[in-house]
Amino acid sequence: MKTFSLALRNLLRNRRRSLTTLLAMIIGLVAVLIFGGYRSNITYGMQTGFVQGSGHLQIQHKDYFLDGSDNPTAYGIPKYQRLIDVVKHDPVLAPMLTVVTPTLQLGGIAGNFAGGVSRSVIALGVVVEERNRMLSWNDYGLTSYAHLLPLSGTSQDAVVVGSGVARKLKLCNVLKVPNCQQAPMLASADGKPAPDDILALSALEKTEHPQEDETRIEMLAATAHGAPNVASLSVVKAENMGIKAVDDVYLAMHLSQAQKLIYGTAPPQVTAVQIQLQHTSQIPAAQARLAQLLATTFKAEPLEILDFRALNPLYGQTVQFMNSMFGFIAVLIGVIVLFTIGNTMSTAVVERTVEIGTLRAMGLRRSGILRLFMCEGILLGLIGAVTGLLCALLISTLINHSGLTWTPPGYSYAYLLLVRVWQDTNLVIGSVIGLMIVTVISAWWPASRAAKLMIVDALRHV
Repeated sequence: MKTFSLALRNLLRNRRRSLTTLLAMIIGLVAVLIFGGYRSNITYGMQTGFVQGSGHLQIQHKDYFLDGSDNPTAYGIPKYQRLIDVVKHDPVLAPMLTVVTPTLQLGGIAGNFAGGVSRSVIALGVVVEERNRMLSWNDYGLTSYAHLLPLSGTSQDAVVVGSGVARKLKLCNVLKVPNCQQAPMLASADGKPAPDDILALSALEKTEHPQEDETRIEMLAATAHGAPNVASLSVVKAENMGIKAVDDVYLAMHLSQAQKLIYGTAPPQVTAVQIQLQHTSQIPAAQARLAQLLATTFKAEPLEILDFRALNPLYGQTVQFMNSMFGFIAVLIGVIVLFTIGNTMSTAVVERTVEIGTLRAMGLRRSGILRLFMCEGILLGLIGAVTGLLCALLISTLINHSGLTWTPPGYSYAYLLLVRVWQDTNLVIGSVIGLMIVTVISAWWPASRAAKLMIVDALRHV
């Protein structure tokens, strides 16, 4: 305790130099924490979005992810309900689960034939209540941009489309889509809502719908036997999906409607069973248990397990990029702080050479000199760490309440600019420990040099 008291008094002897060193440490730590908090918000935000949309894990037909995304009939899971029941009631998996739900992805052509337009879409058949429960997952307490599907309580022919699809199909005005401009409607040549061949295909499936329903569209898809099939659908809402490439092709419908469109009266199938866990950290344990089930109970079926990272390569690429940027900035700031503290301690050793010689002559051992200067460096690090952490928390609070927004690459609307400092315990602890390590390393060499000074040489130093 006496050593620390003496070290503090030595730091106060030259307040300007100590303050300059502290300022460099504080600015460095604040920069690391703010950028680290920004990185954490992006990382956890992307993870939350992907887990809300695709779950933590998916069970798919083998090679569906690589080769079958455009061919759901060849890569479907026929006995999916049995698979869901086994997963839900497994004693190992059950405590981890939030949602286990089937989905069917299919491609087709959606047409607003009254407007004389059509476009290709990628439709997703879902169990609406389970899908909305997935969209409510927010384990990190982030600002969630997920919108619940407005299909609860609707008829089986109800669908939701992306705002880009609504614009292409000229439904912006009737659906009252904000910030959506469309060309004037073009009446079909014969005044009918669809060509005769399309109407004939859908005649067996569509119920009586008023001709004047301007939100009704037709969707053409290929059945399991390769024949075309058409469903008459009612668009209940258009939503901005955030990513333009997705927004321009997105269509969500009830799972039963999607199965009827693809399989008709044949036994229905799905393209994936999505599994959402309570926490992302449970993925390894859940994946290992699922692998055991597929190797035993379902060994006769060609199934595989994919986690959300494999399903969404953009996540891993973004995390790798942000980590490399954070690492570069942290190393750069660490080097600056290292040389700043080292220069301060070296200057102190030169100025106090006679004092060091006097202390040695009075009986203080070399270890005592080393301990004294190391304590000065550690005190600088502690003061800088505490002050830098408080400043980073203040700045992050100001940023989070500023209302500033930014538009990520490839996205179609802005997100709030947020940084997670206090919420990311690993970031705070790692940054503070890193600063202390840099401080100890930078103080060690000058302190060691001071301890090795010869008493006679130190006393006659001018």
